[in-house]
Amino acid sequence: MKITKTMLGLMLMAPVACGGEASDADSAPGSDVGSTRQAAFSGVNGTVCEESPYNCKLRPSGGNRVQTNDPDDDDSWGIQTGVPIRDGNGTVVGTSTRTRSLFNYGQTRTFAGELHAFATSTSNSSAGWLPMSAIQGLTSFEEKVGHVSALSSGLAKMACYAVRNSHDTTLEAKKVVYDTTSSNERAGDYLPLVRANGLRSANLTFNVPGFGLGGVAVDHFPAGTKFQRLDVPTNSGAPSIDIPLWVLDSAGRYRQQSGTMKFIYGYVIAATSTRRNGWMAYDALEVSSGCP
Repeated sequence: MKITKTMLGLMLMAPVACGGEASDADSAPGSDVGSTRQAAFSGVNGTVCEESPYNCKLRPSGGNRVQTNDPDDDDSWGIQTGVPIRDGNGTVVGTSTRTRSLFNYGQTRTFAGELHAFATSTSNSSAGWLPMSAIQGLTSFEEKVGHVSALSSGLAKMACYAVRNSHDTTLEAKKVVYDTTSSNERAGDYLPLVRANGLRSANLTFNVPGFGLGGVAVDHFPAGTKFQRLDVPTNSGAPSIDIPLWVLDSAGRYRQQSGTMKFIYGYVIAATSTRRNGWMAYDALEVSSGCP
């Protein structure tokens, strides 16, 4: 694999967030990496983008979580137990037993006539949608949650895919961030893993991990969900972005490259007839037909 200027910058970066269940401790783009890091630019999906105008930070500044009023906490909100957890189709996939959760900024949808917010991790061992009425401090949450959606107007359609009902177990534990010390930041965060309900599902993300953008999931869909790939522009000219994967080296640090992970851009038409744009790992998908 040819190591590009961008990839070299990634190797030198501090740990960053990588998915729906990862941390939000992302570095500011371009910080602490000297001249090896490409400058971020304003794009279609945001004002801080790298490698593609559709690969952007969820918020132009600050963390990507809905922040609480306490600057010293981890931005987790208290939630009532016993409420349903829903996937991106609005299907109930479990009952919440957690008393706290993180929520990704700008992500709200209506299911069963009630507004929901997107939790980064749930008791279904996945990201998912929780009713906002279950969030403690709801008035404050409503003021802070905002709204952000990835865009796709004018992009040509490519192949049709579907979320796999399997995954490559050799990829799961590899890391998407060079020299990370986090227990998260795994390639598995982007694969259709078996969840607590016994079913497989995978994240749709706002951006690609490994760029210091604070990678975040914006929706979550079960195996079999159709994903329409789009011809998205990138700096390399390919309609995809490849990132290196890392395994432990002889010193016990994630600095040895072991393959790459490809991300492609497109959309899902959820069962609620809502179009959801974003990135998915190519390894989470299989060629299909019948995309809307």
